[in-house]
Amino acid sequence: MEAVRVDLGDPRFAADPYPALMRLRHQGPMLFDEATRMWLATTHAAVSATLRSRHLGRLWSDREPAQRLAPFNALHRHQMMENEPPVHTRLRRVVASAFGRGHVERVRPRVEAIAAGLLDALPAGRADILAGYAEPLPVAVIAAVLGIPDADRSQLRSWSQAIVAMYEYRRSGAVEPAAITASVEFGSYVRDLLDLRRRHPGEDLLSDLLSVGELTDDELVATVVLLLNAGHEASVNAFGNAVVTLLRHPTQRARLGSGEVALELALEEMLRYDAPLQLFERTATRDVVVEGQTVRRGDKVAALLGSANRDELVFAAADRFEPARTPNPHLGFGLGIHFCLGAPLARLELQVSLRMLLERFPRIALAADPTPRPTFVLHGYRRIDVDLGEPA
Repeated sequence: MEAVRVDLGDPRFAADPYPALMRLRHQGPMLFDEATRMWLATTHAAVSATLRSRHLGRLWSDREPAQRLAPFNALHRHQMMENEPPVHTRLRRVVASAFGRGHVERVRPRVEAIAAGLLDALPAGRADILAGYAEPLPVAVIAAVLGIPDADRSQLRSWSQAIVAMYEYRRSGAVEPAAITASVEFGSYVRDLLDLRRRHPGEDLLSDLLSVGELTDDELVATVVLLLNAGHEASVNAFGNAVVTLLRHPTQRARLGSGEVALELALEEMLRYDAPLQLFERTATRDVVVEGQTVRRGDKVAALLGSANRDELVFAAADRFEPARTPNPHLGFGLGIHFCLGAPLARLELQVSLRMLLERFPRIALAADPTPRPTFVLHGYRRIDVDLGEPA
């Protein structure tokens, strides 16, 4: 067993994990991390095998102390992302039709209208493009899909941020109390909304989920919270990472502006080059061999998605941003039965928001070094100040 030590919670590591991830890949495809007592899948092959294996599953274990963290645990115990078949199959099937490509395309006009309104509201000159554009847009989109009233959307972001802070490997003492409060308030809000939709159905996903009648109230609440959290946390980071990548590579950005490279193609490279989700855990349900290493039943494996996306054996010049890269088998949305259900919506949001931003402000530039989030699992920035320049 080759053991390593890497501090996944170190903000310095989180700010730019790629040099350390390269060193890990060079040590081996499967390494045992002493600090977290779990295996690290470092290469594209090892991560792919981990995510595809039916003997490495998403097995939820209540966070301890379970009684104090009961509200947080309840929101996760009934999620599709934290379950395996047959529970996962049933939960995902009920929701999946709403996120098919055809259904998502019908949302495009709404996404464009929301983006246009946010761009209109940006101050002239300098702006934090995350706070003014990237953060409110996906919240508004997924809330519109679910049927969340406009007046309630501002609260969703803070609830979500408090809950997902629990996913990191180093947390301050304030994280758990905030997550408990957010879980209670978020869960209560969704239950009230479910009661409202039972009395007054609308043309939204929440009403559709109720009409199917296959999910318990606990499952409905967990599903809605998952869709709201996953529907915008990763999208915000993906947008921020993409903008910073583009603005730091003006020559490559010009290829998009000239039409030489299609934005849809470049977006896949942005997701590969700086992945918004860096780590996805699995647990062995029996002894299983991954890339020659035996993982014992009960052991955890951390699939390092960002490392897989920089694997030199799969991607030529892996540390270079190449917007026309093809093929591009990045793992930004995962793989296997837990492949991101919202990938079509996320791609649509990113394509629309980036295209409209660059068309409206073709001379946009970084006004200062972006401020990275001090988190690794959800990897991105918490502030990106830009000079917008004169609008087109």
